[in-house]
Amino acid sequence: MYKVALLGAGGKMGLRLTHNLQKSDYVVSYHEINPEGLARLKEKGIRVSETGFCVPGSDIVILAVPDIALEKVTAEIIPAMREGTMVVTLDPAAALAGKLFNRPDIAYFITHPAHPSIFNWEPAEEAVKDHFGGIAAKQSIVCALMNGTDKDYKRGEELARTFYAPVVRAHRITVEQMGLLEPALVETLASTCVYVIRKGLDEVISRGVPSEAARDFLLGHLRIQMAVLFDELPGAVFSDAANKALQRGLNEFIKDDWIKIFEPENVMEQIRSIT
Repeated sequence: MYKVALLGAGGKMGLRLTHNLQKSDYVVSYHEINPEGLARLKEKGIRVSETGFCVPGSDIVILAVPDIALEKVTAEIIPAMREGTMVVTLDPAAALAGKLFNRPDIAYFITHPAHPSIFNWEPAEEAVKDHFGGIAAKQSIVCALMNGTDKDYKRGEELARTFYAPVVRAHRITVEQMGLLEPALVETLASTCVYVIRKGLDEVISRGVPSEAARDFLLGHLRIQMAVLFDELPGAVFSDAANKALQRGLNEFIKDDWIKIFEPENVMEQIRSIT
């Protein structure tokens, strides 16, 4: 199997990858410099390796480090890699912003989890509680090859399926398409809408609705609303009253030009703010 170096192994995302890579057939070296990350790895009995020694000899290097650090980190480690090494990042932002050190003889593979769907059916309690994914709940992933061959893509997807397991589907898309998905669709748009919904819950509770009643009422309605809007109930539609309320909401607090967040330059502005 390939020799894999995981940088940022003790971070929030890195620790999740570490959990699955430990159970794999890959020969993995784990790397971390953050004191908190080092402590987490020590608790799990994982020995941290020397980056300068392991990275040049690795076939694949996974960068589970923050977006804002990728420019500096890649400038330090990519020049020392062997020709044909694959670099794996877990987010498209740095790649789209041109923050990755560029070498034409290196393969660049980008992958990101979709996380378990709200419409997943999971029989085991552990899977039901695995909201993030990577432990027990099945999820899909997206993958993009920024530089390399189809053979590179194949080994990148195989690795991604391993550290994001259990994976039900892997979607091959472009780096630009991944940028439309994140940050534009799921962070700039969806996170904002969901945040406003949560603030609405807090508001009705502050106005005297019992918190448990308000939470149950909202989450139940969100489930059926999502099922209707995302075609989980073929033929189902909102009631006339619900549609009138929906149109009123669109007119009162949604800007007519909200869709501009998907325009290329706007997406790049979002990415530059992240990186």
